[in-house]
Amino acid sequence: MKNVKPLKEHGGQTSGHPWYYLLGGVVPSPKQIQAEVIASDYCGYMADDIRQIDKMSEPKRSEKLRSLQAKFREDLKSDLSRYREVVRELHHHRKTKRIINIPVSCSDVHTSVSLKNAHLYNDFAHLHFLDELLGKQLDLFGI
Repeated sequence: MKNVKPLKEHGGQTSGHPWYYLLGGVVPSPKQIQAEVIASDYCGYMADDIRQIDKMSEPKRSEKLRSLQAKFREDLKSDLSRYREVVRELHHHRKTKRIINIPVSCSDVHTSVSLKNAHLYNDFAHLHFLDELLGKQLDLFGI
């Protein structure tokens, strides 16, 4: 993706780990998460199931892939909404809670942001994989 700043580790952690946020890591934008997914070639936790569907004959294959695509678009919409909420909570937490001592554990807000990051990562991975598969039309007659 053009003009999307790549994600960097912070404190030895990636944005999918709660300590990344505890240690002050920059909150990635959804576009940054999506760009990271595309660069990684990760296909999502349902990649094996999606590959099985891809082996079906047409038109059943395309129908099932489109159905999954619609499901993951809805998941993405929901996860983006929740991600924005937990990011706002994290910003508030960072403004109001100062780390005085060396932390020994992270707060719920750090875990929430990292989990939503993981959900978005998988949503984008599934959608990218499905877009690739739906971009090719298989033979309708299996010849």
